Amino acid sequence: MSEDNKVVVELRENFGKGFARRLRAAGKIPAVIYGHGTEPQHVALPGHQVTLLIRRANALLDLDIAGASQLVLVKDVQRDPVLQIVEHIDLLVVKKGERVHVEVPVHVIGETAPGTIFNLDAASLRLDVEATHIPENVVVDVTGREEGAHIYAADIALPKGAALVDEPDLLIIGVSAPAGAAAEEEEAAAEEGAAAAE
Repeated sequence: MSEDNKVVVELRENFGKGFARRLRAAGKIPAVIYGHGTEPQHVALPGHQVTLLIRRANALLDLDIAGASQLVLVKDVQRDPVLQIVEHIDLLVVKKGERVHVEVPVHVIGETAPGTIFNLDAASLRLDVEATHIPENVVVDVTGREEGAHIYAADIALPKGAALVDEPDLLIIGVSAPAGAAAEEEEAAAEEGAAAAE
């Protein structure tokens, strides 16, 4: 855990939309902490710091709640659909060494064979990982893949200690020739055939 993930929070006594609005106006984000059979705790998070931290998928925060440390995983972020400001965050209590199910983004590197493109069918992969070792992403290399190639969940090298939760036959990437390119090739072949016939 880095020091960057340490967040000092305030416990909230008041609830409701009006209070939440006042919190956001003061640069804070309303949040609820739950899990491990504990009573949900309503807190206010420092807005700017937390907005930066949650840009990373599956952010793990080390909360300071009235002097006590609590590890939490960001489970759900509600944003205003128009303004895109964070309206509310759900935080899940986790313990060091505990395993959790998370969705990890798929990061594609490399270029497919000339004249082909890849389609990302699944932008994320569900993994079972240790709460304090959540990978930022899984990397898929498409270098030189030919038309018709498929990459499934089972084909992806997972980070150390991670296990696949999704079905092994989940299609992640398919390689194809763009529709326009295929039509042009057929046209060229037809023209060659016609010229040969003459």
